[in-house]
Amino acid sequence: METGWESTFFEANGVRLHAIMAGPIDGPLVVLLHGFPEFWYGWRGQIGALAAAGFRVVTPDGRGYNLSAKPRGVRAYALDRLAADVVALIAAQGRDRANVVGHDWGAVVAWWVAIRHPSWVARLAILNVPHPATIRPYMRRHPRQALRSWYVLFFQLPWLPEVLTRLANWRAATRALRGSSRPGTFSDADLDRYREAWSRPGAFTAMVNWYRALVRYPPLRRGSTRVMVPTLILWGRHDAFLEAGLAGESLRRCDDGRLVMLDTTHWVQHEAAGRVNGELIGFFRVTNDE
Repeated sequence: METGWESTFFEANGVRLHAIMAGPIDGPLVVLLHGFPEFWYGWRGQIGALAAAGFRVVTPDGRGYNLSAKPRGVRAYALDRLAADVVALIAAQGRDRANVVGHDWGAVVAWWVAIRHPSWVARLAILNVPHPATIRPYMRRHPRQALRSWYVLFFQLPWLPEVLTRLANWRAATRALRGSSRPGTFSDADLDRYREAWSRPGAFTAMVNWYRALVRYPPLRRGSTRVMVPTLILWGRHDAFLEAGLAGESLRRCDDGRLVMLDTTHWVQHEAAGRVNGELIGFFRVTNDE
């Protein structure tokens, strides 16, 4: 871990969450939410840059991941609860709002925080996941996207995804990371870190339960799902899982949004770390300067 980064635990929404924190304590707060199958380590290319730019950075392991608590049962990972974790995390820092960034599953949660708890979000940055209300209508019009999302249905099966993914020292998971990214994006050392996180007792079942809960316990859609907070969407145009058309569909659901297409795969913050850092810092500094 880099000098100046702090590993800590805190209670949020009834669970014990682990997080990496960096940057000046009184700096504008930035919360980085990782996706599947990563953990806080997925933001290692952004934490230092944001902290050096004067932001207070909090990068949690989502509930069930790595060192965070792993509640039993699928319902514990319902999207409304995951969003409540983020609100509790912000409150635990003594703040009443934060700049929220999400990639992959972390972006699903970030979208939902902005929709259901907009007063807690100063600015929203989304990396390669569509607005939650866009995916089903888009798949009906674009059947190829439904084929790309096959793994969501696979993860609904009991116990089998965990068993097959763990075989041969997590061969399926590591192949998925390397097969969907540019060569060199994930080093052998990186994959060792991921294997360690996946191997923690109960971790991989908890991780898959995020997908199971989304189908079994869909979030309550009270009122509009439009996003009112200023939003930046960064999208890798070569995403193996999500078609680029979803980015534009998501932008249309934002009152104040901007879309930046990047020449990357799904793993945009890894493959274009400098560009992503520059976009985030410039976007969040607007709030800081107001």
